[in-house]
Amino acid sequence: MNTERPTVVVLDDYERALRRLADWSEIDRLAEVRVFHEPLRGDVLHAALAHADALVLMRDRTPMRSELIARLPRLKLVVFTGGRNTALDAAALAARGIPVCHTGWGPSKETTCELTWALILAAAKRLEAHFRLMRDGDWREGGPLGSMLAGERLGLIGLGEIGSRVARVGNAFGMNVVAWSPHMTAERAAAKQATAVPLDELLATSKVVSLHLVPSAGTHQLINAARLASMRCDALLVNTSRSALVDTAALTHALAAGRPAMAALDVFDDEPLPADHPLRRLPNVVLTPHLGFVAQPVFERFAADVVECLAAWLRGETLPRLLRS
Repeated sequence: MNTERPTVVVLDDYERALRRLADWSEIDRLAEVRVFHEPLRGDVLHAALAHADALVLMRDRTPMRSELIARLPRLKLVVFTGGRNTALDAAALAARGIPVCHTGWGPSKETTCELTWALILAAAKRLEAHFRLMRDGDWREGGPLGSMLAGERLGLIGLGEIGSRVARVGNAFGMNVVAWSPHMTAERAAAKQATAVPLDELLATSKVVSLHLVPSAGTHQLINAARLASMRCDALLVNTSRSALVDTAALTHALAAGRPAMAALDVFDDEPLPADHPLRRLPNVVLTPHLGFVAQPVFERFAADVVECLAAWLRGETLPRLLRS
């Protein structure tokens, strides 16, 4: 009789939150748990997963493509946090009969809206430069001048759960809120206190352009070199959605050339963002390390639901929140 306990591997818990925010005692009793806090890639990643019976993914921080999945013969369950994972090859898992569970979102839409506005305000008010002045013992002489949002146009690319929340705040600031998405209608925009406009008009007239779309074949690198060149010379581009919506190389060149004037970014093609990435060296960029969903209430939900999924699997019970094809 095989009495070996199954192995559960947890990847990318940068915040050291999943174990801290839930009771794992039953999981520890029934399985061997290995948690990796730093990002793993290549052979190091494969070595960490080679003996995994169950795998827990933190959102889409580590891509799980078919080539890697094929090299994991013991894998029997995947759990990921949140409700969507664009870096997971669900078809490859389904072909092997490996079930995939996910957690609830928690209030991640609210926290992403809050971070969007934190980035907008930090960029518009030049807070990073002012923070540096104060820490260096300086005051205002020679410091940058911030801009004003009231009366300016806020262009939202995407007006779903997050975009509509961002719109409400923009209206509260006295901004003129306009929106575009591939299926936007005047009625849908009006219901969210915005005005539907063509994408070209939105880009050419908005002081702040904020992205809130789910990437698709039609929106991949939607913001390309030509569209960046069409923006106002004083515009701010904000992305707390997905990096695939923007041609990063084109954005880097555009920012270096001064159009748009600034960018505020929370999402990147490669995460963590490499230390030598050119975006880190540009003075007109505000950068945060993918913090949109990173908040205590969100991670409490993630942790509780991960434990629930693992416990059901280990007991041989019906799995909750199965990913549907």
